[in-house]
Amino acid sequence: MATLAQWVEGARLRTLPTAVSPVLVGTGAALGSGTVAVGRAVLALVVSLALVIGVNYANDYSDGIRGTDDERVGPLRLVGSKAASPHAVRNAALVSFAIAMLAGLTLVSLSRQWWLIAVGAVCVAGAWFYTGGKRPYGYAGLGEVAVFVFFGPVGVLGTVLTQSGAIGPLAVVAAVGVGLLTCGVLVANNLRDIAGDEVSGKRTLAVALGDRDTRRLYTATALVPFLLTIGMGIRSWPVLLGLLALPLAITPVRLVLGGADGRKLIRVLQQTSVALLGWSALTGVGLGLGLVL
Repeated sequence: MATLAQWVEGARLRTLPTAVSPVLVGTGAALGSGTVAVGRAVLALVVSLALVIGVNYANDYSDGIRGTDDERVGPLRLVGSKAASPHAVRNAALVSFAIAMLAGLTLVSLSRQWWLIAVGAVCVAGAWFYTGGKRPYGYAGLGEVAVFVFFGPVGVLGTVLTQSGAIGPLAVVAAVGVGLLTCGVLVANNLRDIAGDEVSGKRTLAVALGDRDTRRLYTATALVPFLLTIGMGIRSWPVLLGLLALPLAITPVRLVLGGADGRKLIRVLQQTSVALLGWSALTGVGLGLGLVL
């Protein structure tokens, strides 16, 4: 039976910046449009956190029963390491999804954006079928596309809609930035796992592209958001605060372009998450200050 510490590690808390970042940017954009609802922002954060923890457990379960995690360089996987039974890990994922759905329904009822119920259902389905089901799309090179959509436009703009109901162009561009940086986290993860994924038949985008082009893709996902920051800054200069996070992105980019592999890429993944969180927090502040200034 897994210990509490192992369950916490299995939830992969280091990936939680991917959950927090869309809410930070979306709340900043809502404030910039003249409206912010703290309670709804908290509910959006609960939805996002629960979904990310749920997808982490769901991936652990699905990859574990397929044998994909039998030889793994990265952090502990509960099923693959046999620290916990597949049944227990699956239930942990379902409980997380249930929490996300309950918080999401509450948020929708407060905002009256009823059509977001359908979006939420798609999010839960996307979380499960990333590695679950007979034909998981994460095994077909579509993981980065899903991450971009769910953590970028859906996460950021959904947060804006449930607070202010008005989506401006800066929010849309910022959502693209969040989506790209979040993709960078997944690309770093899949770059590390290319060899093992090839053996197990998991055809991620990194496997399809190969080592060299995956490193180029990572560089683009990590740096293009800062070009977007400059573009946004032309319209609202406080958004240029996001450039302060550039040093956080430069360090992992240097490691990736320098050929980092194996466990060194675990550090890249962590640094990318920090860069994502830093850029999102600063961009959120900049978007919010845009109204004041």
